[in-house]
Amino acid sequence: MSRELSRELIRELDRKLSRLFQMVLLGLTFLLVGCSGPGFNLKNLAKTDIDMVADAHYQEVELLLKELTIKLYKRNPKCLAAQKDIGRVHTVDTRVDQLFSFRERRSFPELSVSGVDAIERALSNDFDGDRVFALMVGLTTMIRQSYNDQSEFFIYSELDGQQLYYSARNLEIALWRISTYRDDHGAPFLLTNSMNGKVHNLSYERLFGKMIALQDILAKIIADKNQRFIKTVAQNVATMAFFPI
Repeated sequence: MSRELSRELIRELDRKLSRLFQMVLLGLTFLLVGCSGPGFNLKNLAKTDIDMVADAHYQEVELLLKELTIKLYKRNPKCLAAQKDIGRVHTVDTRVDQLFSFRERRSFPELSVSGVDAIERALSNDFDGDRVFALMVGLTTMIRQSYNDQSEFFIYSELDGQQLYYSARNLEIALWRISTYRDDHGAPFLLTNSMNGKVHNLSYERLFGKMIALQDILAKIIADKNQRFIKTVAQNVATMAFFPI
């Protein structure tokens, strides 16, 4: 056996022993910290700081989506009766349960579309179903797609800053369309902000603003982490189409 080959075998053995040592050390760490205080969560060992930031952003955006769903139904109660199951009219609670109980769900029996297609369906003249539900199916599935259909993030998770950025722009476009699109009779498809005299209710706009800011911030964090540039767009929301995600 040549001296060079022997050296290569030694290096390979050293690499394997090093990996084995790391695995043993990690296993011992899991055993030791398993007896730590009640506030310790073992799965956090598999998370980086950025994973925890992504967790927090996703959880906050989902809370805002739930709040938006409830507010829209309160402002548009007739939407609850627009689409009936077999002898059943939905309530706000049943709709929230449909949208948020199963995060992996991306399709619903009464809608053949999701994501930005569902948003467009909710704001079209040829749709006679529950517009609030269609809109929220579109928003929730679009947001989840921007998080790679994950609700929790670990070392091996991969997020794309560009997709998060596009989701923020889609939220801007959706807000503009909700505020301006009208049916054949000139009435808004969905009632949102109101301006009665000196009292202005802009709470819907604020909810969208919070979600847009969260998506933009996380997009920059992920892009910086991956050392990638985000391709920004100078857009007029009145003329822009939704970005595919």
